[in-house]
Amino acid sequence: MEPKAVANDDILNKMSASPEKELLTKEINAQGDKVRTAKSNNLPKENIDAEVKKLLALKTKYKEITGTDFPNVGGRGGNSSKKGSESNRLTQNKEKAQLKAEVNVVAGGLKKQTRLGLEATKEENLPEWYSQVITKGELIEYYDVSGCYILRHWSFAIWKFIKTWFDAEITKMGVKECYFPIFVSRAALEREKTHIADFAPEVAWVTKSGNSELAEPIAVRPTSETVMYPAYAKWIQSYRDLPIRLNQWNNVVRWEFKHPQPFLRTREFLWQEGHTAFATKAEADQEVLDILDRYAHIYTNLLAIPVVKGRKTEKEKFAGADYTTTVEAFISASGRAIQGATSHHLGQNFSKMFEIVFEDPETQQKQFVFQNSWGLTTRTIGVMIMVHADNQGLVLPPRVACIQAIIVPCGITVNTKPDERERLLQACKKLEGQLNVKGVRCEGDYRDNYSPGWKFNHWELKGVPLRIELGPKDMKTNQIVAVRRDTGEKLILALEDVESKISQLLETMHDSMLAKAKKELVNHTKITKNWTDFCQFLDAKNILLSPFCGEISCEEKIKGDSARDEEAEPGAPAMGAKSLCIPFEQPAAITASDKCIHPSCVNKPQFYTLFGRSY
Repeated sequence: MEPKAVANDDILNKMSASPEKELLTKEINAQGDKVRTAKSNNLPKENIDAEVKKLLALKTKYKEITGTDFPNVGGRGGNSSKKGSESNRLTQNKEKAQLKAEVNVVAGGLKKQTRLGLEATKEENLPEWYSQVITKGELIEYYDVSGCYILRHWSFAIWKFIKTWFDAEITKMGVKECYFPIFVSRAALEREKTHIADFAPEVAWVTKSGNSELAEPIAVRPTSETVMYPAYAKWIQSYRDLPIRLNQWNNVVRWEFKHPQPFLRTREFLWQEGHTAFATKAEADQEVLDILDRYAHIYTNLLAIPVVKGRKTEKEKFAGADYTTTVEAFISASGRAIQGATSHHLGQNFSKMFEIVFEDPETQQKQFVFQNSWGLTTRTIGVMIMVHADNQGLVLPPRVACIQAIIVPCGITVNTKPDERERLLQACKKLEGQLNVKGVRCEGDYRDNYSPGWKFNHWELKGVPLRIELGPKDMKTNQIVAVRRDTGEKLILALEDVESKISQLLETMHDSMLAKAKKELVNHTKITKNWTDFCQFLDAKNILLSPFCGEISCEEKIKGDSARDEEAEPGAPAMGAKSLCIPFEQPAAITASDKCIHPSCVNKPQFYTLFGRSY
């Protein structure tokens, strides 16, 4: 079964039936005219860039509304020769831009900014900065279906490190690997009404096969509880069949209508989903925490990101779960938290729905199993970027960098003799081999069509943890220069010590990156019992620990009354505070005099809850 291809004519016909789309089309065409006029009149670059930015914003809005890119249907005037000349002009401009990117001009000791680097800053325009980091850092390529992206090698390698570590851990726990189909019938999907209610707006449906309507629409899985559990009911008959502990690595589709952001909020994403069944609640409860600890380890020990472990409130727990546990991370640049991974105890809710029972060996009575589900997604990569990357590009944590050290030969000039050049390259390759033998993932950049300066910028943009510089002068003194990506610090190391020092340096970098992120988390976490302070701290890009009653109605009031109309960042309104989790580590005990954080609430607070704006 294949989705029906939509021709450009079909798109235009649908657009003509929508006043909003028709108006937006006119705005895009008018703005395109402004861009062309600005260029033909040779206006200053900043003026042209401003008009182009407006045009791109309109096209982004169009894509959000229609789910497709703004159609190119042969030009507005139908003048093919004009279109051809425009195409040639764009090609020439692209070639000039590439040449410009490859020139590293140094004047007065300062590098001239080129298109190779970032042209937006994290502090001033976070969304544009993020977009440039992930594209110029070669993590993703944009795709012509809104909310879907191509994961390039540089990002997929990070996911592979995470996958390899976690897979080994759950294998030791006794979890087996499997794969279930991507499609789910309407009947299966709708068996658990509470569960599917949360996903219903995001479910993508296959309704046609070629030109024929399907007798029954088939859903593309948003999650696999309803896909897997009918099989569990067949496989489990006796207590001897328990526990069942299965995990699958796959992709899921959730047709989000919110503004998509690569890695952070996408319509298709990669993840692992574990689904387990136990005879007793105690076994299931223990697994929930064991898995959560491993998720925390991924963030802390692989990605150098601190997280807060806790339980979701009733309002925020997974639909159909008895309770949900979570790890929450914090992004100081936006002042927003982000859910890192979740581990759910489903109780007997799904086993009762799908008749997953076993015969109790003591009572010979049928008992419903206790179930868990748990998942981690490629959102991890987005969190890593937001936390660690800077205005020079990516900053990769050493433990998930596919290249931990890049060797750049330096000091080769037109006057360098061929034998000297060859000796330098051989020395670099020897060092590369030695480091790889010692377990350091190392490569050399021996391309002769780029200058060392260009290579420095290139690998800095891609976030390689360490740059090793080796030139003829260094060979004479038996030393190398190592440059840390996280701090920019330059270190001179003796060649004989390089193997041990580089390994130590990578560990030091991980610890340093984690410590920096922890400091940001601590500095932006405020404890408050006062509503006015709560709102002021929230607007100052903090997350908040406050006494809370736990009632769903009260939580909705907190979110509504702490919202702001203005934008916190371009395209993102200052939404109200939502509960992130009830931290396992409470800042203090609730006392008799404590009141729930919302001023109109008369309920007794039950615990401190972490609140904040969230992705």
